Amino acid sequence: MKTLTTKISVISFLLLFITLHNPAIGAPITSIVDQDYTTSTILNGSKNNDKLKKSGFKQDAELIRRTYEANLYTLPAFKSGHYGLRMYRQTLDNKYAASVWSDMARVASRLNMITSEIYTAEEIDIYSKKRIIDYRDEANERKELRYQATIAMPEYLYLGVGLLGSMARADEYGLKHREDKKLREVIRRYDFTKYVTDEKMVKAWAAQLANQVYWLRQLGEQNVVEDFITTLRKVYPDNNDSKLSDQQFGNKIYGLTHIIFAASGYYQHPINEQDYQWLYDYYRNNIDIIIERAKEDVIAEVGINFLLAGLDDDPVVLKTRKAIQKALNREHGLVPSVTGEVDLKKGEHRNVLAIMLLDWKGMHVAPTITKHPEVFNSIPYGLVEK
Repeated sequence: MKTLTTKISVISFLLLFITLHNPAIGAPITSIVDQDYTTSTILNGSKNNDKLKKSGFKQDAELIRRTYEANLYTLPAFKSGHYGLRMYRQTLDNKYAASVWSDMARVASRLNMITSEIYTAEEIDIYSKKRIIDYRDEANERKELRYQATIAMPEYLYLGVGLLGSMARADEYGLKHREDKKLREVIRRYDFTKYVTDEKMVKAWAAQLANQVYWLRQLGEQNVVEDFITTLRKVYPDNNDSKLSDQQFGNKIYGLTHIIFAASGYYQHPINEQDYQWLYDYYRNNIDIIIERAKEDVIAEVGINFLLAGLDDDPVVLKTRKAIQKALNREHGLVPSVTGEVDLKKGEHRNVLAIMLLDWKGMHVAPTITKHPEVFNSIPYGLVEK
């Protein structure tokens, strides 16, 4: 009995000694994550350390996921649809089907309105001039740039911001509007080269124009992708970054990330790095500056650009994941704005990107009416199968 007691005392002493000399052993896993996993490196080596990092990233993605999915249907249809579609393309989980349907309904409603109320040149002009007032009345750098660039061509707000996105989304689902020919007639009235080669427009709408040039090509209409990319690179030469305001630097990076997003069909198709080597080289050479100057949305998008190209182990991905993890507000379970705002609606875009970056699950061409009919049990009025 005495021998057993002695052994227990020795073991207790050894445990106390180890703990005192390595206090992180007794620390909770979150603090180990916050300490950049140094304790894990000492105890388990770099391979286990990498596993722990990935586990920590996935846990943080799940924290954000729980926050949003507990409140998903309190968000506007555009926001819940944006979230649900991305999560469906990541997971193919039918729990997101209702969100996708709400997105379909939003698309149908927009196209129904356009075909019935805003079709003639006069109607488009009236609508566009009302929309541009929104940019005139708020004084910040982005809105001022948008107002000054678009005042001479206000129809862009109707075409690019309204019509094209809805038509392209329906197309991705394997659908079209029942008056598709009428909508295409509208598009063909305008030469989009005018918008995508205008330097003021690129400074005001880089990401939006990136989306729109790929949508046009997707729909089999105008192909002005290279015209846009050439203008973007001319407007934002890499050796001029230090002279850009933070807003304009962010606009540049946002435009770059959306070239890749749009080329992938928004997380549906893999990207060949060599096709955009100039862009990936730029990211690698400037990632530290991007993390320092850009908002979390854009930082996450840079990381996802690499994941879309199958570059999961590129150092850029780890850097962006660490930056997003560092920004996470664990009390509220989300990534706040740069001013600390934790509003779920305003932060949806930022946080769904954070989930995708931290817990990437690959790409799926989904949902389509032919391959995922369970999502399309009923089709909102106005949309029909292609």
